[in-house]
Amino acid sequence: QVQLVESGGGLVQAGGSLRLSCAASGRAASTYGMGWFRRAPGKEREFVAAITWSGGNTYYADSVKGRFTISRDSAKATVYLQMNSLKPEDTAVYYCAARPLGVVVTTDSSQYDYWGQGTQVTVSS
Repeated sequence: QVQLVESGGGLVQAGGSLRLSCAASGRAASTYGMGWFRRAPGKEREFVAAITWSGGNTYYADSVKGRFTISRDSAKATVYLQMNSLKPEDTAVYYCAARPLGVVVTTDSSQYDYWGQGTQVTVSS
């Protein structure tokens, strides 16, 4: 069992930055592959970024590529999402997720076994 707790959301103006954190606890949490997803009002949940357990491989949605960076600190069992050049269309609830045997990245939400409670990100124009 893995528990995930996100933090770092908030209100920011367009062009600004935020850093989200996802603290994982539980057995072998540091060996899990991690992902960030988001759900905007009235829309389906969508993939944002993913990272392997080692941190050696990352993958991004086209909509955030070049603006967002996913990273992890295995010693702290924490994953980060650095979000720069934020746009109003980035407004959503952001969720982190974990999957066992995370040696490859995946955008498929059904492959993730554990989810955090979400943190709201609001970007004003």
